[in-house]
Amino acid sequence: MKVALIISCILIAFISNGQQLPQYSQWSLHQFAENPAHAGIKKCVDIHSLYRLQWIGFEGAPRSGFLSVSIPLASKRRRYLSARHGTGFKFETDQIGQFNVNRLNMAYAAHFNFDKYKRLSLGLYGGIIQLGYDPAGLQGNEPDPAAMNEGSIVAPDASFGAWFNDEKYYIGLALKNFIPSKWRNIGVNSRNRFHASLNAGYQLSINEMLSLTPAAIIRVPPRGPLSVDLNLILDIQNKLSFGIGYRNTDAFIALVNIKIQEQFSIGYSFDYNLSQIQLGAKNSHEVSLRFTTCKPRKTSSASCPLFE
Repeated sequence: MKVALIISCILIAFISNGQQLPQYSQWSLHQFAENPAHAGIKKCVDIHSLYRLQWIGFEGAPRSGFLSVSIPLASKRRRYLSARHGTGFKFETDQIGQFNVNRLNMAYAAHFNFDKYKRLSLGLYGGIIQLGYDPAGLQGNEPDPAAMNEGSIVAPDASFGAWFNDEKYYIGLALKNFIPSKWRNIGVNSRNRFHASLNAGYQLSINEMLSLTPAAIIRVPPRGPLSVDLNLILDIQNKLSFGIGYRNTDAFIALVNIKIQEQFSIGYSFDYNLSQIQLGAKNSHEVSLRFTTCKPRKTSSASCPLFE
């Protein structure tokens, strides 16, 4: 169909000139996937997975997901400002139109405590990225031969992250796509481009049962408008949380996260699209699963769910 070719061209332009990295509505619940400085930040193994179906009903729409494992390394902090260490890995996949991107990264982070609660963490992701283009499914009366050539590249990948938190607030910085690899056999003058994001949140304790956490993330693509997500999450005894959000570029968001037997949790989020994409698709969905070996010290809003 001509429609398929037109849509694919739009998506190709979107990848080349705008946001090259997947965006997740549940970003505040999966910080290690966003920032390598979170590797081993907790004193237990933390496993997260997420799958996102974006713009349901839109041909060639993005499908993204990741699996991340954060692992603390055995190290005793003898005094403040001596580092604890963490490692981990993340596998991420993203498919949009005829493009698919796979990333595999190992992480290392060092965590420095200034006192009992104030902590600075610095981390690195390093690994590989595989980008492929598959013209299968493209149809048209007169297909462009240049668009019908299959291509694939494998290139190095690296990111840097910084994180600071106190007992009730956090702020994080992530710098991604440090290595601007060209897509030599896929696109002309196309490459992986540098991205940055800044996020922050503050936990308000309402009582021993409830806490409220407003949070925001600003994503800075190489070209195109800033993407800003605003979230407000109500947590009940660190067992059940509800949230609403707004993304300035295209969506209202609703999410829920439920703990099962303390160490398992399942999350779901729903995006109602507001941009012109709404003409072809109104909704996006995310489902996430988490397992942690952490055992909560108490069921109180005084214990921040980010750092328990």
